[in-house]
Order: sequence, then C-alpha cells, then structure tokens
Amino acid sequence: MTDHGQPAGLGVRIAHAPFRLPLIAILRGITPGEAAAHVGVLVEEGYDAIEIPLNSPDWAQSIAIAAREHGGHAWIGGGTVLRPAEVDTLQHLGARFIVTPHTHPPLIRHAVAAGMQVVAGFATASEAFAALDAGAQMLKLFPAATYGPGHVRALRAVLPAVPLFVVGGVTPLTLTDYLAAGSTGAGIGGELYRPGQPIERTRSGAREFRLVQTAYRP
Repeated sequence: MTDHGQPAGLGVRIAHAPFRLPLIAILRGITPGEAAAHVGVLVEEGYDAIEIPLNSPDWAQSIAIAAREHGGHAWIGGGTVLRPAEVDTLQHLGARFIVTPHTHPPLIRHAVAAGMQVVAGFATASEAFAALDAGAQMLKLFPAATYGPGHVRALRAVLPAVPLFVVGGVTPLTLTDYLAAGSTGAGIGGELYRPGQPIERTRSGAREFRLVQTAYRP
C-alpha cells in the first residue's frame, strides 16, 4: 500500500482488501431468524465479507449468530455504524469490521484503536483523505450511482492505492465499469438482498455478482 501522500495514479497496482472476494454483501433488514441461512448461502458462494447494517431489526442478535455460525469462514461486520459505543458492541459480538455511511474521524480512530477494519464512507477527495488520516484502511464511495465511474477514475488520480468499494445502485451490468475506473470491488445491498426474500434468490444474486467480479481483467 502506498503512503497516504502518494497518489495511486494510472498504472499503479491497487492495494488488496483483506477479503478474498472484494464484494461486501449487505444484508440490510435481515432478522435473526434468517441470518444464519442467508449468510451460509453467501459463504457457499465464495463471499467472505458480510455486513449487517445496524438499522436492521435486532441487529445485535443477527450479527452474533452470523459470527458464531460463520465467523470462521467470513468476515462479519456491522454497517451504518455511527457511534463509538456501537463499535464496542460489535467487537463484543465478534464483528471484525465496520462500515460507515459518512466520514467521522473520531469514530474511525475509535474503531481502529479497537483493532477493527474500517470501510469509511465518503463522497469527495477531502472526505477520503480525512478518513485515511484518521486510520481507515478502506474507503466506500456512497452513493456510487449518483457519482458514476468517472468520479472513481478522477479520485484514483489523487488517492493512495487503498481499497475502494463502490456502494449504492451498483448492478451486475455496471460493476465492470466501476472496476475499470479503479474500484477494488463493491458493496451490494438492495441489488442482492431484500428483507424476506427466499434463500435461493440471495444465492442467485450473489453468484451473478461474483461471476462478474472474478471475470474482470484490467
């Protein structure tokens, strides 16, 4: 990984995320009764980064179940994390990473000090550098569909070679464009999972995204 003062630029190898498959599966709205089965299907499909947002019903119970049942095979994390106290709860539950919707340096520093990986939400270069200076190991452009692949390409001209995920409105049809622009991977939410959907729908959506990601060659 390059120093934060050195932009990745064009042709520079981008740092790898700690996840084997650089797709973060977002199970927003999942309930504790569904968590083990849907996370299990994702693990079977090769996913090893699974986020349960904290605005899901009984999120603490769902994360505890996911970490207990599948934490040996996948990174289980909490999303929409807003407060340091939530970081502490997540660490106790066995989560290994957090995802924020915004750039909040005190929250990032608290999570990093607790030994967590942080995927920090940002929209501008200023926010990205503020997140990195606070210790964030990864970045999340949100909402990606609002900004598009051109925004990613422009950011890569100045950002260091840190993992950058695009989140919000990314589909299997647009994922390749974001990868070609310099994103490491994507966080996939409503395009992958909606509350109450059958397990097989989660499986088929996960497979479609995975095939696009793994087939991509720069």
